[in-house]
Amino acid sequence: MIEDPTRTEKLERAKKQVAEIKGFYIHLIIYIIINLLLLLVAMGVFSGDSFRFGMPSWGHFTTPFFWGIGLFFHGLKVFGSKSKFLKDWEERKIKEYLEKEDETLNKFK
Repeated sequence: MIEDPTRTEKLERAKKQVAEIKGFYIHLIIYIIINLLLLLVAMGVFSGDSFRFGMPSWGHFTTPFFWGIGLFFHGLKVFGSKSKFLKDWEERKIKEYLEKEDETLNKFK
């Protein structure tokens, strides 16, 4: 049986998209774990000192802040192309609600 080349291309694009989404979620999990560990270190959990509750210095925020900016742009790269999907979804929902409203109006006629 001859395989449709467009189907193969679509399959490859879908696999690439899934890999990109998976990569983003792995990036997010690593971001959370590393920054949680950095926060615990800043609180003195691993040094045997008592917990230090108070306002951390700016240095404790730089890694999560700047890495978070990078994570944000990674998310835009991965999910930003979904705008067509969201637009199509919005149009389908609007059409669905209009059809429901028409059905309701037709019941009373």
